[in-house]
Amino acid sequence: MTAIDLNTEIFENAPIGLLYSEDRVVRRGNRRFAAIFGYGPDELDGQSLAMLYPSLDDFDHTGQHWIRELGAHGIYSDERIMRRKSGELFWCRVRGQALDSEQPLARAVWSFADLSSERPVLALSRRERQVGMLLVEGLTAKEIARRLDISPRTVHVHKNRLMTRFGVRNSLELVRCLASVPH
Repeated sequence: MTAIDLNTEIFENAPIGLLYSEDRVVRRGNRRFAAIFGYGPDELDGQSLAMLYPSLDDFDHTGQHWIRELGAHGIYSDERIMRRKSGELFWCRVRGQALDSEQPLARAVWSFADLSSERPVLALSRRERQVGMLLVEGLTAKEIARRLDISPRTVHVHKNRLMTRFGVRNSLELVRCLASVPH
């Protein structure tokens, strides 16, 4: 087997979803990437990544955040809710690396891991999901408010709703619930 064949075999048979994108358009994804999202092997080629997000608003906000993070660090990692072809929402671990930090979304390599068996999706609003993810990252209400361009009071309202939905009594328990992904 030649090196080129071996590289293709490794890419296509990786146990996680792998993707190469240009300007947030799928250029090449492996079989696992397509399967995670419920698509056939080449069905996503040439498609916007927007179709994998719960909403266009989520897609836009994530893109703005990626530009900042990839531009500053060249790499990005988070856990977020994504959307399958069927419309089903699920938790996904996303990691990415820009190939050019000057134009972070122009060319990037991404990995996707389906967390749905370990972390069921609750019916949360987009803003509750955003606040929840940022709480898990350890941001304060003021930092979350700045990042989302909302007031700290609004952050507290969303945090209190999340605490009620998860049936927890304090912030520490909430973060544990939000971050309850087995290692």
